[in-house]
Amino acid sequence: MSIIEPVLIEPGASQQVAPYLAEKGYQRVSLAADSHTFEVIGQSLRQSIESIGSNVCVTIIKPDNQGDVIADEASIVQLLLDLRQNSAEVVLAAGSGTLHDISRFAAYSVGIPFISVPTAPSVDGFNSIGAPLIIRGEKKTIQAIGPSAIFADLDILTKAPDSMIAAGFGDMLGKYTSLFDWKFGSLSGGEPYSAEVADRTRDALQQCVDNCDEIAKRSPMGIEILTRALIESGFAMLQFGQSHPASGAEHHLSHYWEMEFMRTGRKQILHGAKVGVACAEITRLYHRLAKDSPELFPREYRDALLNEISRIPEEVTIKELLRKVGGPNTPRALNVSDELLARSLKEAHHIRPNRHTLLRKYNEINV
Repeated sequence: MSIIEPVLIEPGASQQVAPYLAEKGYQRVSLAADSHTFEVIGQSLRQSIESIGSNVCVTIIKPDNQGDVIADEASIVQLLLDLRQNSAEVVLAAGSGTLHDISRFAAYSVGIPFISVPTAPSVDGFNSIGAPLIIRGEKKTIQAIGPSAIFADLDILTKAPDSMIAAGFGDMLGKYTSLFDWKFGSLSGGEPYSAEVADRTRDALQQCVDNCDEIAKRSPMGIEILTRALIESGFAMLQFGQSHPASGAEHHLSHYWEMEFMRTGRKQILHGAKVGVACAEITRLYHRLAKDSPELFPREYRDALLNEISRIPEEVTIKELLRKVGGPNTPRALNVSDELLARSLKEAHHIRPNRHTLLRKYNEINV
């Protein structure tokens, strides 16, 4: 696992970025942001870094025709060109998940490190090595690099939009089904598995569920718990070396919806919002399959897998948790039609053909 040092999750953490850069001797710094996150934190970062005598090149990633900043070829090339033109020595990702994905892949491509400065507790991918990118309209996760350091400023994170905080909570709830799919894949498909990493992820999830009320209130304590849980989930993925602990069928549905929205020219929805709703849908399906389709579970592992499904709350509980934090909790709330939902439940497993999820097994048997 790559070393990330320091990992600061505290009020005023962003004020430590410039001293860190000075200590490392970086003279040419690239700052990647969008128009909103530049106002929130990018401007102050630039000023503080310039005050130590370093040169700062700011890249404001441009939105697409729907007004969304997305991690696609255009965004990556925009940042890559600036990195090369300015001979950047390090990239600061100032923003949420998408800006981190753009920055991590661009930094990896030119062989320099990147530093995470999140502006919202919206995803668990800040410290991931995988970059989910949109390539010719298809979602592909490309192995890249994790950040060298994380500066999660709680003064900034507590002021994040409510929708992004709810999305971060939704991303964490998705671990209920991803952990099951990981166990299922290990027993029925021979996928590698780590009980230690699974427990690490489950503990982070439980912290969020236990403190749902604090997160719902957007209290400093709640935002810190959510942020720490998201980063802990990221560390679990780093420890395992793949996204299995935190990504299963619920993420495949989310990616399917995202690609459909892009194909039809519709405005995108926050990743965690999609994952939370998809988790509720997968939960409903998996509990039904546990009762009605025992043949889907290998006989020698059936009891263990059915016990694992029993650890997933019922659909109504997932939806209530999402409602409590103020996030969408139905496909219709995301403008996902019944037709799109039904199609994604049949086809989304093809997005990750190497994963042996219960959703994949269900569809293969049905075919």
